[in-house]
Amino acid sequence: GRAAHVTRLTPTAEMTLGPFFPREFAQGANDLTIVAGKRAEGEVIEISGIVTELDGKPLDNVVVEIWQADAKGRYDNPNFFGWGRAATDGSGRYFFKTIRPGKVGGRAPHINFLVLYSGLMRQLQTTMFFESASDPVLDLVKHRDRLLARKLSPQSFSFDLRLRGDGETPF
Repeated sequence: GRAAHVTRLTPTAEMTLGPFFPREFAQGANDLTIVAGKRAEGEVIEISGIVTELDGKPLDNVVVEIWQADAKGRYDNPNFFGWGRAATDGSGRYFFKTIRPGKVGGRAPHINFLVLYSGLMRQLQTTMFFESASDPVLDLVKHRDRLLARKLSPQSFSFDLRLRGDGETPF
């Protein structure tokens, strides 16, 4: 008989994201309040934060994307796109102008975050909540306080993202 041909696979390293993101990649996509020249319905809010690494060092040119429901808790509103993108500056800061989301199917109001950075092995996803309400996702998280936005004013919230180390954001 014939000898069976055995293929040996050699493991290779994982690919990192990137290799880089041009600054233009995120320009102008951080204001979710205007769609086709019209203002979206709902309470306008601002969300800002700092993205830091293991040692607390701020990270420049991190791409932060958000997606969320509209003020009535709908994802299918043609007058509200519900998605935005921002890049951090040299101080690690990002900024979004959006509409305060409503409750979605038994979930507390929240905004979903996606983090992309050159050198990461995968995209990171997390969720920001506005208050410590009962939510099926938030209730499962050990460090739930790390998923709560800090209220700076009635319309302004801070949500810092620590990629690794002490105080790491749950992803």
